[in-house]
Amino acid sequence: MLFTKYKLGNLTLNNRVVMPPMTRSRAGANEVATTLMAEYYGQRASAGLIISEGTQISRQGQGYAWTPGIYTQEQIQGWKKVTRSVHEKGGLIFAQLWHVGRVSHTSLQENGSSPVSPSPILADGVKVFLDLENKGPENGVGEMVQHSMPRELTISEIKAIIEDFAQAAKNAIEAGFDGVELHGANGYLIEQFIDSQTNHRTDQYGGSVENRLRFLREVVSAVAEAIGKDRVGVRQAPLTTLMGAQDDTPEITYIEAAKVLNEIGIAYIHIAEADWDNAPVMAVEFKEAYRKAFNGTLIYTGKYTKERAEEALKKGWTDLVSFGRPFIANPDLPYRLEHDLPLNEPDRTKFFGGGTQGYIDYPVYDVQ
Repeated sequence: MLFTKYKLGNLTLNNRVVMPPMTRSRAGANEVATTLMAEYYGQRASAGLIISEGTQISRQGQGYAWTPGIYTQEQIQGWKKVTRSVHEKGGLIFAQLWHVGRVSHTSLQENGSSPVSPSPILADGVKVFLDLENKGPENGVGEMVQHSMPRELTISEIKAIIEDFAQAAKNAIEAGFDGVELHGANGYLIEQFIDSQTNHRTDQYGGSVENRLRFLREVVSAVAEAIGKDRVGVRQAPLTTLMGAQDDTPEITYIEAAKVLNEIGIAYIHIAEADWDNAPVMAVEFKEAYRKAFNGTLIYTGKYTKERAEEALKKGWTDLVSFGRPFIANPDLPYRLEHDLPLNEPDRTKFFGGGTQGYIDYPVYDVQ
C-alpha cells in the first residue's frame, strides 16, 4: 500500500510516502529561501508529498537563526524557486506555516521586544538557535541559548496573528505551494494555546478545553477561508513534551481538537509521535479515536520503517506515513524503500546551518 497512489483533496499523490517538515537553517539574507534549498527539495520530489520546513508567518513568529519566512515579496519569490523545482520533477509540496510563540529570543524580535505567548511562562532549559556572530548559515557557527521571557498576548494581538496566518497562506499559494500545513505541534504558538500547562489565561482563550482550542479553530477557519479547506492540513503532537509544552489530559484535549478540525473540514491531520528514547507510546486506542473523530486524511510520523508503515496502513488508522531523518540522507527514499535497498546514514553535525555538505550531497542509489 505504501507505494500506491492516494487522493488528497483535489491532488493525486504518486505514493503514500511523505517527507515531513524538518528545519535545516539554510535560508539566506532576510530569511529568503535560496537556490540551494530549491535543489534540496527538488532532489526529494519523488515523495508522494513534501511538507516544507517551518516558514515563519511574520518577524514575530521567528525563533531560530536562518529559517525562511513567507511574509515579504522577496520571501515569496525565494519560495517560488523551491516549488518550481519540485513541480518540474513531478512532486507536490505544502508549506508549513509557523509561529514559534514564546520559543524565541529578543535578538530575533523587532526592536528587541519580548516573544509572545498565551501566558507569560518561561520554559526553563528550552533553547533557541542564534547566529550570535552574524556570520550566516554557511559558516555554521550558530549557538543554542535559553529562550527569552515571553509576554502575554492581548486579544487584539491574537486577532492580528490570525490575520498573519491567513495572509501567509495566501502568500504560500502565490509562491506556488499546493497547500499549507499549520504547525500546531512541538510546543509552538498554536500548541501553547492548546496545552493546559502553557495556557493559564482566564479569558475566552483559556481555561476550558473549548476555550483553549479557540485559537486553533480561528486560525484554521481563517486559513481555510483564505485558500480553501481542501488545501489545509494541521500538525499535532499530542504526547510530546517538546519546548516545555504539555497537556494534563492529552487524550481528551486532542480528540476534541480533531473534532474541531473535522467540523471545519480540512484535508488532513499530521500526527507526530514522540520519537526519542523512552518516549511515551501513543496507544492504538488513541489512534483509533483519532480515526473516529476525523473523517479526512491522517498522516503519522515518528521512527517509522517500511514494515511499520505498511502495518499501520493495513490496520487502517493512517493513510500516509512520513519519514523524517531518512529523507535527509536519502533523496531517493521512496525508491530505496520500495526495493528494500540500504539507506545512507545522515550526518547529524550538518543538520542545522552550513552549505552543501550534509544537505544536497547525499547520493541516490547507484543501479549498476
